[in-house]
Amino acid sequence: MRPRRVSLLLLWLVMLLASLVGLPAMSVAHASEAPIELRHGTVTTTVDGVARTAPVDLSYHWDREQHGRSGFASFDLPFHLDAAPETPWGIFIPRVGNVFEVQLNDALLQVYGDLGRGNDADYAKAPIYVAVPGRLLKQGDNRLQIRLRADTARRAGLSRVVIGPAAPVRTELFESAYTWRFTGSVLLTAFSLVVGGVALGLWLTQVGVQGAGGPQRDGIYLWVALAEFCWAVRVGDGVLAEPPLPWGAWGVLMATCYAGWTASAMMFCFHLSGWARNPRLQWLRWPLAAVVVGTAAASTLALQREQPLWLTGWLAVEIVFVAGFVGAFFVATVRRPSTEQWLVAGAALVSLAFGVRDWLVIRLSDAYGETTWVRYSSVFFGVALLLIVLRRFRAATVQSRGWVTALADRVAQRERELAATYAELEAAARDQARTHERERILRDMHDGVGSHISSAIRQLQSGQTSSGDLLRTLRDSLDQLKLSIDSIHLPPGDVGALLAAARYRLEPRLAAAGIALEWAVEEVTPVARLDAQAMRQLQFLLFEAISNVLQHAQASVLRMEADMRGGTLLLRVIDNGKGFDATRAPRALAERAGAIGAGLVVESRPGRTVVQLSFD
Repeated sequence: MRPRRVSLLLLWLVMLLASLVGLPAMSVAHASEAPIELRHGTVTTTVDGVARTAPVDLSYHWDREQHGRSGFASFDLPFHLDAAPETPWGIFIPRVGNVFEVQLNDALLQVYGDLGRGNDADYAKAPIYVAVPGRLLKQGDNRLQIRLRADTARRAGLSRVVIGPAAPVRTELFESAYTWRFTGSVLLTAFSLVVGGVALGLWLTQVGVQGAGGPQRDGIYLWVALAEFCWAVRVGDGVLAEPPLPWGAWGVLMATCYAGWTASAMMFCFHLSGWARNPRLQWLRWPLAAVVVGTAAASTLALQREQPLWLTGWLAVEIVFVAGFVGAFFVATVRRPSTEQWLVAGAALVSLAFGVRDWLVIRLSDAYGETTWVRYSSVFFGVALLLIVLRRFRAATVQSRGWVTALADRVAQRERELAATYAELEAAARDQARTHERERILRDMHDGVGSHISSAIRQLQSGQTSSGDLLRTLRDSLDQLKLSIDSIHLPPGDVGALLAAARYRLEPRLAAAGIALEWAVEEVTPVARLDAQAMRQLQFLLFEAISNVLQHAQASVLRMEADMRGGTLLLRVIDNGKGFDATRAPRALAERAGAIGAGLVVESRPGRTVVQLSFD
């Protein structure tokens, strides 16, 4: 028996005992304050323009009485009060719809939806409470009127109605029913969305590798996500009095989501049991797809033809197939048991049993006001799916940690091997650098010091040279040797340090030759592209220019300038000697300038010769 029926029966027993034992008249007078369940009355139905009036015993299931056709119904439910109520009253209706209005003694109390629009809102999804102004109730006969519009295959009708004092009707009856049906739907929808979101996230992020080397995602996560998202949409319909689509399209979508949840849950079992790896069982995918397609087709026919039996019959076929699948899964679990399969098998059996109950009660019986049980059993299935998903994720995480550890070991081994190889290459590079440096020093000595000594020997052998010319040749040889030694320590690109070293080495010789040195070198920016080899070439180029002044210019002043013009470095060697033909500049200067990528400009006239180098 329903809880409220038990409460009413106990109340009647108390009243009977009170009358038998002679309780004070005041207690008996309060009998009029007890809730009243309205079950009998008359109903006037209008279907296809034909109106009929007949007695009615609630509850009234429109689809059973009118075979799924749409129309209108007006219920007159009389009741008697021994006295006018002294407290506020209320009306509790467990289920009524699809859209309706409530009147009491010909006074309009509440309107839910527009009775002039069909296939629109549906207020039968949640229990209804209507407050009753005390002035509308009177001693004696009263009449509650409920007028509704019913849409095809939308569970329209009217359950038994309870009217009574506001406190017990609202607190004990309405709020309890509202919690189970409306609040429960919200919580179930949120739970399914969470489980589906977790599963979808794992499906997107947990990527393995196939034998052929391509990426592979675990399909079990995807089917969990699809099942829970379909169920979230289906259960979420319970909180939408005004769906975003017309009833025809929305009804097909809801039926398809129900089938999508069923098929996706079975695909989850298909993967969990290992059947997905068996080539002989791949044909099972097609019946599972047919569950979804068939449900969409059957619901469309039921709504278009206003014959709900199309969907009822198809659901019977679907239940038979699901029962066979669940039975096979249960047998496979018994043969090869595991904690995961036992969890799913238990949840599947409970869901199947509740689904059969819902089909018998909701689709076949005349009972109205009942709600589906599968929406609550789905919680067990969702919890089982979530536990399995988390267990698999944990196992995959442990496995991936092992892979990461192994990979880290391999990387560390490779790094050690690379470090050893790099050390060997570095040692070889240092050896090679030392070899190149020796070769460079020998080459510089050969090209510079050696050539000057050879020149001095030829001068001595000819017997025609003066001691002054021979001394200059030997001094050039000595200066170039010193500059070659200095170049070893020059930082790459530091032209300022190079000029300072040249001044240190050549200024005494210029003074000995009677040539005054004017130094106009500003702070200059290093030239990044001048490596050690290029720095030596620049050093020899400047030595060549200064040596020409010493030997041929007959100058009394030599000026060194260095400054920055924007981003360009300019070096100039200027003397006040006799000059020479600038069109026949020394070939050695041009070759060395070209080797280091410097611009060379030579200007000469009597009294002023300029050798300018520029570095962009």
